[in-house]
Amino acid sequence: METNALTSDMLATLREKKPYPAVSITMPVHRSAPDNAQDPVRLRNLISEAQTRLTADDAVDAGTRDAIMEQLRQAQAEVDLRSGMDGLVIFATPDEHQLWALPRSAPERVVLSDSYLTRNLVAAKAQQAPYWVLSLSADQASLWSGSGDRIDEHREDGFPRTAAAVEDDPQWQQRQGDTASTFTDERTRQFMRETDAAVQQVLAREKRPLYLVGLAPALALLGEAGSVGDRAQDTCIQGGLHSGPGHALHQALAPQLAAARQQTGESTAARLEEARGRRTVAGGLAEVWTAVHEGRAAMVAVEEHYQPEASTDIGHLTPAASGTTTETTEVREDIVDELVETALEKGTEMVFLTDGTLTDSNHIAAVLRY
Repeated sequence: METNALTSDMLATLREKKPYPAVSITMPVHRSAPDNAQDPVRLRNLISEAQTRLTADDAVDAGTRDAIMEQLRQAQAEVDLRSGMDGLVIFATPDEHQLWALPRSAPERVVLSDSYLTRNLVAAKAQQAPYWVLSLSADQASLWSGSGDRIDEHREDGFPRTAAAVEDDPQWQQRQGDTASTFTDERTRQFMRETDAAVQQVLAREKRPLYLVGLAPALALLGEAGSVGDRAQDTCIQGGLHSGPGHALHQALAPQLAAARQQTGESTAARLEEARGRRTVAGGLAEVWTAVHEGRAAMVAVEEHYQPEASTDIGHLTPAASGTTTETTEVREDIVDELVETALEKGTEMVFLTDGTLTDSNHIAAVLRY
């Protein structure tokens, strides 16, 4: 699955406690030669490592081990390492396995725990800045989940929607005065009200920027039906896209998405500059790490490909010098992913910026609440 498909409900399910052991495997994936030639070998070695650790763990009986290994072998057979991903996550228990393709690198790791390791999924999704697209006509509406340059149809929550057919009713036509215009009859207005309510429910559960696509009369009628139009990030006046496909929607929305990225960069720079004037800004990984864990960070901005190694020594964070782990020091290759997950759990806004934007702050900065 793509991180684009990750919803709050799915994440909550992934984080649920499970009978030990729940196995998580993460690894980087390379898009081009010669590095990609080693990816199948790397995956095979990680699965072998999982088997070794399961065998050596006295808390894991042979039946559980064999069931998990069968799930991992199925996952290995199903994965396509040439599908353009940058990272791979595999989850496995005796009863299931899941494959997640990441648009972001992940370190090589095998984790045995009582829940799945989700930090890499959360960070990848946050970096892709997910959004919703509502594409509609007078009698059809579809909802799409966008992330980065990919848009997939959301086929839940009553979508796609089609207006109920109305039988020819002479009395109805008499009340209208004639056969009503497509955009003015009561059936269409009711359809727009119901669509507005359905989108509101989705936004309440999964808050993201919303883009509207459709002809001007349909968008105007949606605006009259409720408040979704007021909440939209932007609109694209183009018809015929209620059935997609996703790449056509992305092409149509390209100017609006580019404008939103530019606006985000400019507003983030302004917020950081204002915070510097108030001396409520943190710069550098160690300072931001501390602020996030103390719940003091209102917003964290980080460059897209900033993924340093760092050491934690009794709760303190320092740049990784030796790449080794001791009794008191643990080196983490995905420390930014862990920071992103913690920040989001504490209600901190996450913003990913173009590389080189935050050079003066050592690639990461935070606006502090106090």
